[in-house]
Amino acid sequence: MIEKLQELIAIPSVSEKGDDHAPYGAETAKALEYVLNLCRDFGFRTKNCENQAGYAEIGSGDEMIGILCHLDVVPAGNGWTYPPFAGEIHDGRLYGRGAVDDKGPAIASIFAMKELLDMGIPLKKRIRIIFGQSEETGDWTDMEYYKQHEELPSYGFTPDADFPVIYGEKGILQITLSMDQQKSGFLLVSGGNAPNVVADQASCTVLGAEGEKLQFQANGKAAHGSTPEGGENAISNLMDLLIKEMEERHFKCPFAEFYMDKIGYALHGEQINCELSDEASGKISFNAGMIRIQESSVELSVDIRYPVTCKEEEVILRIKQQAEPYGVKVSVCESMAPVYLDKNTPVIRALMEVYHEETGDDTPAMTMGGGTYARAMEGIVAFGPLFPGRECTEHQKDEYILLEDLEKAKEIYKKALWRLVEL
Repeated sequence: MIEKLQELIAIPSVSEKGDDHAPYGAETAKALEYVLNLCRDFGFRTKNCENQAGYAEIGSGDEMIGILCHLDVVPAGNGWTYPPFAGEIHDGRLYGRGAVDDKGPAIASIFAMKELLDMGIPLKKRIRIIFGQSEETGDWTDMEYYKQHEELPSYGFTPDADFPVIYGEKGILQITLSMDQQKSGFLLVSGGNAPNVVADQASCTVLGAEGEKLQFQANGKAAHGSTPEGGENAISNLMDLLIKEMEERHFKCPFAEFYMDKIGYALHGEQINCELSDEASGKISFNAGMIRIQESSVELSVDIRYPVTCKEEEVILRIKQQAEPYGVKVSVCESMAPVYLDKNTPVIRALMEVYHEETGDDTPAMTMGGGTYARAMEGIVAFGPLFPGRECTEHQKDEYILLEDLEKAKEIYKKALWRLVEL
């Protein structure tokens, strides 16, 4: 299992625009081919769904249990101690982009299915593991294609979050805040690698009071955009630096003024009148993940996770009311409604029972700000692989999974699948 995970991590499958043979780029296509070949070697029935997605299946019967995984990863970013696409093992940790999000859990699920198949006990339901390739981009055209052309599972899980069970996921909004470059104060500006990652670096060039070009840069610490408190935003650091330099050097940067007035270091939309919360899922999160110059505009990409009982329209309206007076345009790039399920369903109860039996941990089912393929299909919940108290390294440098946790997750998935088959 470790060897196969290392081989899969070695494929740098960052999703990008490709062609008909590789819609999400050559590397994601290679990752899909790798797992389908692995599953075929294990005796699973496999199908490549016109290069958009793929699946592997065991068991028989009319009813089908689904496991939804994704093979694409976010860009590696900077500052790794160990190579991001090597899968090196140090001190019981397997390092690599995708180790925990989501290649490690995908491999653990494949091996859980293999062990069930090797037991030789007839499975009265089918178990199908479905592989996507564009989860991290947020457009999910892979899952849309699958839903239009393939059979849907009756229920199941996606191993792409935390243990025990996630029964609610906040709504996701990715927006662009843009200003005319000529009015922004920037000659050049760039920072961050993706909207849903806390930016770990940012730099810019502005025009000084005497017409000279001034260059500034700032560093930060990457983290998942749904938990910005786990990182340090380099874009915020850069904008803060610019405000201080403007006072001393007497130049202007209107975009930096807007940023520090309405975003700043606030993580929950406090300065942009968007501090929404509810009892079920807590506060909204607001991550300024990436800044670029696109054509003639400065564009700031923001990733927002809003509470499960709130409405997208209210979030957008509040932001527009604060941004537009600064000459900042608000555009919606991606949108996903919240997931909020009854935590007392038989499927969730079965998953919780297996988790408690295998770990002895009484952590209750919970909600989160992250977005998973649980939103893609009805009856799917997020289930693992991160255990309570473990360091969260997804979307960060030096992403890793503990080898003991990989093994433990595989055992939980194997027992959980058997329990779901028996429901």
